[in-house]
Amino acid sequence: MSQPLITLDFLDKAPAAEVLPADVRVSAATRTGRARKLYIESYGCQMNFSDSEIVSSILAAEGFDTTEDLAGADLVLLNTCSIREKAEQTVRMRLKQINSHKKRKPGMLVGVLGCMAERLKSKFLEEEKIVDLVVGPDAYRDLPQLISQVDGGQKAVN
Repeated sequence: MSQPLITLDFLDKAPAAEVLPADVRVSAATRTGRARKLYIESYGCQMNFSDSEIVSSILAAEGFDTTEDLAGADLVLLNTCSIREKAEQTVRMRLKQINSHKKRKPGMLVGVLGCMAERLKSKFLEEEKIVDLVVGPDAYRDLPQLISQVDGGQKAVN
């Protein structure tokens, strides 16, 4: 397994006991030099960080280059955990920040992965309309097909 080149911690104002920091990992294996850019943050347990590396690898095989530049990303994914209510609030606040970037870059796709995504999929997609893509924790391999749906103008959920 390759070592991360960069780790960016966000939301350092949140108490560590309540919310674990987000993490972005970019490695030589996920920096493909291709045109579409993937930005991914992980929240929660160690399993989420591992899952984010799997997601980066799956999408690298589909032509995505992982980046640490949110503003330059074509696809932004938040890999979430929803054990505590504070974590949910933190992710919602982060989605609002990301959507301000999306307003400046309308082609940007925003997705939520993991257990929070599975639990709140209808709220995220239909009620609040803050994401384009919702993927539960056991469906990362479906990401290429779900992204194709979103590219075709549909919302995607598994």
